[in-house]
Amino acid sequence: MPRMEDLLGQLWKEYAKSDSRYLTVEPFVLCMETITAFVWGPVCYLTAWMIIVKSPYRHPTQMLVSMGQLYGDVLYYATSMTEDYYHGRSYSRPETHYYWGYFIFLNTFWIIIPGFCIYQSYLATVRASYKVRDVKKTD
Repeated sequence: MPRMEDLLGQLWKEYAKSDSRYLTVEPFVLCMETITAFVWGPVCYLTAWMIIVKSPYRHPTQMLVSMGQLYGDVLYYATSMTEDYYHGRSYSRPETHYYWGYFIFLNTFWIIIPGFCIYQSYLATVRASYKVRDVKKTD
């Protein structure tokens, strides 16, 4: 990515100012982004399709992909902050907007949106369980 001059390459390099691990072969980021690209990405498209067709598998799949995204983001924050705390190694440039704007704010979406989806699927699962229980009571 560092040598790419297209739009994606430029955006990648701009984001790397908030987390320089994106310009190196850092094992955690490499593994996390590989899983995101080859597992969570396709499963997100599958979940979107399930929402459109009102599939009964939508909520378990939505919960699965959301938990994966949430877990990945928590680990992403934790590994960076642990490195900074224990080893004094910060991966962000010193300017405030790179850390708070890019690293914190932009990644917060990967906590809020999956968190909402988990909550939504949890409620749907609970409602379905109550309906099954009520049907069994009337039998």
